[in-house]
Amino acid sequence: MAGESAAVFDAKALGQVIGWLHDLGKYTLPFQARLRGSPLRVDHSTWGARIAQERLGTMGQLLAYGIAGHHAGLANGQGEGERTALADRLAAQDLPALDAAWEKDIALPSQLGMPAGFQHYGQTRQQARDRLPFQLAFLSRMLFSCLVDADFIDTERFYLQAEDGPDHRSAGPAHPPLAALREQLDAYLGQFKADSDVNRLRADILRQVRQHADDAPGLFSLTVPTGGGKTLASLAFALDHAIRHGLRRVIFVIPFTSIVEQNAAVFRKALGPLGDAAVLEHHSAFTERQPPRDDPEKYQSAQKLRLAMENWDAPIIVTTAVQFFESLFAARPSQCRKLHHIAGSVVVLDEAQTMPLKLLKPCVAAIDELARNYRASVVLCTATQPALEAPAFDGGLSGVRELAPQPTRLFQQLERVRVRHAGTLDDAALAGHMREREQVLCIVNNRRHARAVYEAMADLPAARHLTTLMCAKHRSEVLSEIRQMLKAGQPCRVVSTSLIEAGVDVDFPAVLRAEAGLDSIAQAAGRCNREGRRSPDASEVLVFANANEDWAPPPELQQYAQAAREVLRQHPGDPLSPEAIARYFALLYWQKGSDQLDVPDLLGLLKASRPDSLPLETLATKFRMIDSVQMPVIVPYDGTARETLEQLRFAEGSVGLARKLQPYLVQLPRQGFDALYKAGAIAPVRPDKWGEQFMALTNLDIYNARYGLSWDHPSFLKTSSTII
Repeated sequence: MAGESAAVFDAKALGQVIGWLHDLGKYTLPFQARLRGSPLRVDHSTWGARIAQERLGTMGQLLAYGIAGHHAGLANGQGEGERTALADRLAAQDLPALDAAWEKDIALPSQLGMPAGFQHYGQTRQQARDRLPFQLAFLSRMLFSCLVDADFIDTERFYLQAEDGPDHRSAGPAHPPLAALREQLDAYLGQFKADSDVNRLRADILRQVRQHADDAPGLFSLTVPTGGGKTLASLAFALDHAIRHGLRRVIFVIPFTSIVEQNAAVFRKALGPLGDAAVLEHHSAFTERQPPRDDPEKYQSAQKLRLAMENWDAPIIVTTAVQFFESLFAARPSQCRKLHHIAGSVVVLDEAQTMPLKLLKPCVAAIDELARNYRASVVLCTATQPALEAPAFDGGLSGVRELAPQPTRLFQQLERVRVRHAGTLDDAALAGHMREREQVLCIVNNRRHARAVYEAMADLPAARHLTTLMCAKHRSEVLSEIRQMLKAGQPCRVVSTSLIEAGVDVDFPAVLRAEAGLDSIAQAAGRCNREGRRSPDASEVLVFANANEDWAPPPELQQYAQAAREVLRQHPGDPLSPEAIARYFALLYWQKGSDQLDVPDLLGLLKASRPDSLPLETLATKFRMIDSVQMPVIVPYDGTARETLEQLRFAEGSVGLARKLQPYLVQLPRQGFDALYKAGAIAPVRPDKWGEQFMALTNLDIYNARYGLSWDHPSFLKTSSTII
């Protein structure tokens, strides 16, 4: 099974060997005694790692990491870590004697080489030498993925008494083939009418993007202005391209959890009756409850009995950037088992510019490696294309092909707004701008500021407030109201955090945006005159600086804003043009400096390592896209939420119920979560069964129809200054 999975990236022989050797330590008398009832634990993985390293050269060394770590996870080759280093495992003197009978059952090859067609990075030998340890670590992790997924599935079959039957995960409706999905998508797209200039342009973009489906797999960009139809155009290209080149699935990588469900819903609708069976979301916000470690057998068995979701075997995956990239650098089996399914797929990186700057170079290296050696086509899909190509970007991409027809011309054709800087505004001046306009959207950088502006204009007709302190179901209802008011031409004054920039389809005649990066300003502009029904001169995006120091953005956002101010000064007439955007990212990367694009120095650690000293555990520990831990709280917002919570109290399993509760989550920083817990405002649902995996709001007085989860209610502790 591991060999079949590895065959997708031309490594079948490597996959077979790692599968053959992973449990080699079971050819020992102590393990045979364990099968007959002995309670003693037996190390049954180190022997396979040792044999691989001793007999199979460099490739055997790479296999040894996965074999030794197929239960506990990947360790460092040498040095310190939570797990015992591989070198120390291999040097152990207390392993039980290995029965020579294994060599009658397993015929190892005399040698193993790199996968056929493996491509080194870079144009020079030095570049290739520098990047090779990264590539070896990547290959080791991919082979580990093939092993642990096969091991999970094999164990699942055993426990479910289905060794001779089909994989239990396919007992439900089979996944539809990509050709059938494309047929449904074509029927859906055929319903749209080119009845306006913007819609005609969207249709033209779609047609020309799909014409590139025959292009050879590799790296692509899709640079289309906000509102140009990127979402469906990227899905159409991905299906066409996958079918044409025999790729297996489409993986959409979304920057924000808040729009994973939104985009998945768009795809399900576009794929008609096949949507539910085709589209899988992977963004579980609930903390996974781990089985007790004091019972190793139960712990290992429970670890293997994972949901099918975790190995990404659906035709269309919609996941978060955090889930995607952290998995590519992960060390735990449950995180890594999905990785081999990325190979031979089309990966669409939506809003590619949102990759965190502190990890940008490792992310770019991973993108390059997927396209270079794992038969993946990667599409950088955005209105504000980051400047990631070599040689301008150190260690950058090469051979990126643009799918959109003449991006510069597109931006001119889809120019729908005027962007200008309005100077510094205090909250009173900001509220004044809101009062002057009947339909206006104001976007600020934090939740406290959004609430303050809303309170300053709450007396106005149809004032609305949007924040991530509202659960998704609540936000959806508010957005539905907003769209109805806009469509009817009624007054509609909205203040929001940046959540509204994340693919939310609204169309205001005017937008105010607190200073931020130019990519955020472009996203805000996409909520202004979105359908092109007004002239650009009548559609204004005002960028403003905050006079109130209480609303000062964090230092990193200040750097983004500084670079954006400079570009607005240099390109006053066209600050959202591709040229201006390229200048913005070049300036931003220069300001940050190369070392700030890989803050934990992951590529440096790898560059200094050898095949026997790869820092695999350290990479997983240091690669963290989000520094602050967010904790989910379930809000019993409506009858559906309350009914599902009640069902959860008596259910044997939580999978379907957890999904139903996703729209009712509010994510809180650990500090706020702990304060609510201490005050008794949240409590675990059925702690004897689920532990603290599901935490629900019990003090409904602190959930407000205007503000969401609020800390200023008299019934709650005065902790708002430290929580919000």
